[in-house]
Amino acid sequence: MALASFKGVLIDANTSQPIPSAIISDAHITTKSDENGSFFLQSKEKMYHVKAYGYRPYSFASDDNSSIIKLRPIKVKALYLTFWGASNNSGTLKKILNLVDKTEVNAIVVDVKNAYGSTQFWTGFKQANSYGAYKKRTNRNIKKFMQTMKKHNIYTIARIVTFKDELQASHNKDYAIKKDNNNSIWRNHDNMAWVDPFDKRSHDYAISMAEEAAKVGYDEINFDYIRFPAKEGLKFSKQCNQPNRIQAIAKFLDRAKKRLRKYGVFISVDTYGNICWAKDDNGIGQTVSSLAAHADYLCPMLYPSGFSSGSFYFKYPSKHPYDVVYRSIKKIQDRIPSSRVRPWLQSFKDYTHARIEYKRKEIQEQIKATKDIGTNGWMLWSPSSKYHLNYL
Repeated sequence: MALASFKGVLIDANTSQPIPSAIISDAHITTKSDENGSFFLQSKEKMYHVKAYGYRPYSFASDDNSSIIKLRPIKVKALYLTFWGASNNSGTLKKILNLVDKTEVNAIVVDVKNAYGSTQFWTGFKQANSYGAYKKRTNRNIKKFMQTMKKHNIYTIARIVTFKDELQASHNKDYAIKKDNNNSIWRNHDNMAWVDPFDKRSHDYAISMAEEAAKVGYDEINFDYIRFPAKEGLKFSKQCNQPNRIQAIAKFLDRAKKRLRKYGVFISVDTYGNICWAKDDNGIGQTVSSLAAHADYLCPMLYPSGFSSGSFYFKYPSKHPYDVVYRSIKKIQDRIPSSRVRPWLQSFKDYTHARIEYKRKEIQEQIKATKDIGTNGWMLWSPSSKYHLNYL
């Protein structure tokens, strides 16, 4: 097939201003728009994709006659939807859709692969299916689910639990993380096994799962547990030192970026909240700079309850939700612009000494902090996906 060329200009749909530094790609080639929003692409393929930070993803055909492309800006305001709530008939989903219609919420984070290794829907990924990953699936009609999302103009985020995977590890002992003393499969406190982040097979598995989410139309892939366990006495295929750990996570993200390029999806990564304050990789292979170099968005879990007494010079950080969020993001602005940060916020009872309920005041203070510091919105975590209209 002969090369086809396409010239275009990217503009903001609301302001008509040009959009510089947007990423335009097919499955193999990537280019960027210049300061005037202009770009030029030569390709043998029929579909192109556009990604610009702060905008919804956009795809267009090579025979599209329109040279001016309008991108829709979005500040993502997301609610987490549990694995069990992600069916078409769940009451939890219905309540969340009601919140989308009545509040500024415009996005949903869905467990496409959970920590056990189960999938939200029947995928075309034969390896996972051979382990029975589909048996506990909660959605029997993913096409209908995605149509519902589009009907409500929802930005969809597929959460992929990456290296924590009981099904994959138990069926692949050769690259499961093992105890150093007796070579048996190690499981963490909730009895879940992990796979070795150094091993390319664990990379391919998680990325294949991400591809399944991209194929059905998710806008963004969110990699969680994209790290090494915070545990000593474990056996890996390489020496588990800081340079090796950071390199392993970077390699994973590079592979993910290449394989997911043809779908035009954004890539985000979840991290501990203290990544904003750590001087090293916390023993798990994550630093702000290394992740920022390979992912589109960084999603630190800035739950005030997750910070120990004395953090931020507060006896109870959970009583100061605004400061925890604002100051943490301020701390990393030298390594990643706030527009590429989208923190997880707390929507659950404080489990530290203060034991306070997180209601409207606490949730709104966190949201205000994200607005004041200029993040790409926020994602609200409730383990049971219970949210209140008057809190949002």
